[in-house]
Amino acid sequence: MKNVIIEMRGISKVYDNGIIANENASIEVAEGEIHALAGENGAGKSTLMKILFGLEKPTSGEIFVRGEKVSISSPVDAAKYGVGMVHQHFMLVNELSVLDNVILGNEVVKKGLLDRSAARKKLVELTEKYGMSVEPNKIVGDLSIVQKQKVEILKTLFRNCKILILDEPTAVLTPQETQEFFKQLILLRKNGYTIIMITHKLDEIKQICDRITIMRNGRFIAVKNVCDISEEEISRLMVGRDIIREVEKTIAKPKETVLFVKNVSKAYTKEKYALRDVSLECKSGEILCLCGVEGNGQRELINIITGFDKNYEGEVVLNGENIKKKKISKIRKLGLCHIPEDRMKLGVDVKTSIAENVISSNVSKVCDGVFLNKKKINLFAEKCRKDYGIKCDGVKQNVGMLSGGNIQKVVIARETSDRPLLLVADQPTRGVDVGAIEFIHNKLVQIRDSGTAVLLVSSDLSELFGLADRVLVFRQGKIVAEFSDVKALTYEELGLYMLGLRTMERMAE
Repeated sequence: MKNVIIEMRGISKVYDNGIIANENASIEVAEGEIHALAGENGAGKSTLMKILFGLEKPTSGEIFVRGEKVSISSPVDAAKYGVGMVHQHFMLVNELSVLDNVILGNEVVKKGLLDRSAARKKLVELTEKYGMSVEPNKIVGDLSIVQKQKVEILKTLFRNCKILILDEPTAVLTPQETQEFFKQLILLRKNGYTIIMITHKLDEIKQICDRITIMRNGRFIAVKNVCDISEEEISRLMVGRDIIREVEKTIAKPKETVLFVKNVSKAYTKEKYALRDVSLECKSGEILCLCGVEGNGQRELINIITGFDKNYEGEVVLNGENIKKKKISKIRKLGLCHIPEDRMKLGVDVKTSIAENVISSNVSKVCDGVFLNKKKINLFAEKCRKDYGIKCDGVKQNVGMLSGGNIQKVVIARETSDRPLLLVADQPTRGVDVGAIEFIHNKLVQIRDSGTAVLLVSSDLSELFGLADRVLVFRQGKIVAEFSDVKALTYEELGLYMLGLRTMERMAE
């Protein structure tokens, strides 16, 4: 092994409420390697990296950088030791230019004044050296997801950080974009950079990483050379049991149309459209997947279907009724349930209990007349906890204290405990571990088989290929392709449609 550049020994993190995020956790990273950090949600890997980056303070333990014991209490301290972090949700100011985002907080000064010329020169040199072409004067809000990710990485390189922490870096990339991104990571590695990659995509770990550290329940479990361990063994070490990674499902038997979208368009301005003349049907007993590079209209369509957006042209008919003028509560009464993309913002109230969250859309079940029945609430919440495998200290525990995967299970328990007519599942497994993914996939197939129409939005192509009965590809607000035989489709072919390099003739008419 090469020289150790990062060593974290005996790291423990106990929050004021007694929650233990890390317990005597350790990691050792060699200089010039791509090192994977894997584990279930709640395993403590993100907390460990936040401690390294100075966003969290450890309760106990030691950190060594290049053999020197250090104290890192802020991201500014981390940068001094050459540590930078690219978060899954980008920390960019959309209204500013690429250059302004890159230099923000690290301005190049000459004689007390901002030297934009020198900053621009340094940025251009970095983009050329590492193949991350981004125009410095472009407004970040106008960039694609891939370009924004490049800006985030360039921010860390601009600060002379040689140790990069990447949190789920390929979550929103197409297969082609992922391969291009990996070429850039390999180039960085060749130039002496050290990369720690938090990811749940086991195939990508096998492809790009040199070694892997596995955590479970806040503790170090194992460190392995990636070439010496299988994906199945990684899963078992992460979860503590064997994982069935193939989604087991029978051929779909679609029946009546539950959702009918006809000629839906949404304009931002007279020239700029989010959606253009979109039409689709979703039938009971099928999983219809909407896919595409993020920012091509999927989110806007979901906001329209779920009732959050009324400012559009065209028709959306659910269970035979046009929903345009209906309140969200009325739309839900028609049989729509929704697993939102942002579980923290729209999925749960983190300041209330598990019980309160799971009954929030099922209040009639736990009432005696107009009064809530505490016994019924607890019984229903306990059933959800047991049926959905929610790991918690009890149903009175605040949702905000749970791991991401368990928060997602709370949302799914609420939205699927009564069989919905239509389930809109928007990125249902984003940022959750392999164990939770297995559970969520099985649940979606189970409710499909019970007769629910499932409208799935996913940027995880392995999820798409495992679950979808039909696929619609979005590009620039339009449906550019439809596939009914998903088994005959390849990752590469799908990527060509997502990137706009190919369009079905009948879709282009």
